[in-house]
Amino acid sequence: MPLDPQVQAMRDRKERDQVAPLYTMSLDAARAADLASIRAAGGSPEKVHEVVDHWLPGPDGKLLLRVYRPSAEQKLPVLMYFFGGGWVLGTVDTADGVARSLANAAGCIVAVPGYRLAPEHPFPAAIEDCWAATEWVVDNAEALGADPERIAVGGDSAGGNLAAGLTLMAQEAGGPRLAGQLLVYPNTDQVADDESMRTIDDPYLFNHHSVEWYRSHYLTDPDDAYNPLASPLQAETLVGLPPALVITAEYDPLRDQGERYAARLAHDGVPVAVTRYEGMIHGFFAMSGTLDAGKVALAQAAKQLRIWFEA
Repeated sequence: MPLDPQVQAMRDRKERDQVAPLYTMSLDAARAADLASIRAAGGSPEKVHEVVDHWLPGPDGKLLLRVYRPSAEQKLPVLMYFFGGGWVLGTVDTADGVARSLANAAGCIVAVPGYRLAPEHPFPAAIEDCWAATEWVVDNAEALGADPERIAVGGDSAGGNLAAGLTLMAQEAGGPRLAGQLLVYPNTDQVADDESMRTIDDPYLFNHHSVEWYRSHYLTDPDDAYNPLASPLQAETLVGLPPALVITAEYDPLRDQGERYAARLAHDGVPVAVTRYEGMIHGFFAMSGTLDAGKVALAQAAKQLRIWFEA
């Protein structure tokens, strides 16, 4: 189908205003523009019971973990949520709107780590930080009022990549047992050469040039593209991984690799649901203040989280 009318209007405004693609900007300018765009499209942030910043020991110094609580109830389940931004852009603030919405709708704590960014800190710095934050939440669950037996992971774009990679790390380490993985238009294959990657090239939308720009900053060694922690589709097996919800967008260069990952999960016996949002673009999940489909996708994600946590 054509672009959703709400997306088309957004795209046309960018063309009218001659908004430069992020991949043509300096890092500082791209980081500022990315956050401003997400805040503008996300609408008014929902109120939650409590938001607390924790500083924990990370692999390379102090690591910020922002924790959202929907209520004062104890032993709440936890969603470890990893923000997007191609491992280059983004902060805990990037995920603020999504974290608040999911905390309220899913009735869970949402914990967002401020992982290190490339190119200052290339692969595997980001996933090492996400792993350290997850271990810390498990170890400090009682103090957080969290249930260490009900932890899911999730994220959008690069965050979805990190979530998928973390399930592989948890399996290799023998724990923690994860309740599910919420993968929103995830990067799953750094060497993908498929239809969506080849054909989606609108300069006013996230396109294959964007993907290449992020990857060039994140992966300093070409061989890292075949590491399953950077490309989960390169893993020898996905057997035994936690159940997954994979959300994709029709007009997204990452569409096909996300759907291929869902197919691999299903092939390897992992319960998985996959939903393609027709007419949508990369990033729509964080645009619920502008795009109706963003609201629908958030509700779908929250419903699935509740199912996993109640299982």
